[in-house]
Amino acid sequence: MKKFFCLLLLFFMAANIVIVAGGKKKEYRYEIVPVGVGSQGSLLIKVYSYAKNEKDAIELAKENAVHGVLFKGVVGGNGASAQPAIVKPEEKEKNQDFFDDFFKSGRYLQFVSLSSDGTVSPDDRLKVGNLYKIGIIVSVNKADLRKYLESEGVIKKFGSIF
Repeated sequence: MKKFFCLLLLFFMAANIVIVAGGKKKEYRYEIVPVGVGSQGSLLIKVYSYAKNEKDAIELAKENAVHGVLFKGVVGGNGASAQPAIVKPEEKEKNQDFFDDFFKSGRYLQFVSLSSDGTVSPDDRLKVGNLYKIGIIVSVNKADLRKYLESEGVIKKFGSIF
């Protein structure tokens, strides 16, 4: 029953987020599941990414994890409380060029790390059409990510009224 509930939860959390940047469309397709409580200021999550091969899916999982923490938030579960998105929709729209560059330049990589040695469990590897759906556990440093966005003037400081 617990496995059924987890699978049902995964389907509800499936994300198909599309970003239009410079006339080009970038599709973010991933699912995020909390795995447990991370260290202070970080989130420990499993990201299911879709790619043509396992290596690409692992790299894509890092970007998808940061994207999810920024714009979607993470549901609660497995001992972790729900985490709202860091960036509000109006802040995202206002700073779209910043975020396009943030991901394109790879700056997001300083806020995410693999929490395993990069090997993928057979249970986290699934062939979906011509793509692989690969689940990778990553840690996202939400506290440092928030501080970085505040220092860049992208989001308001936590607790700020103005």
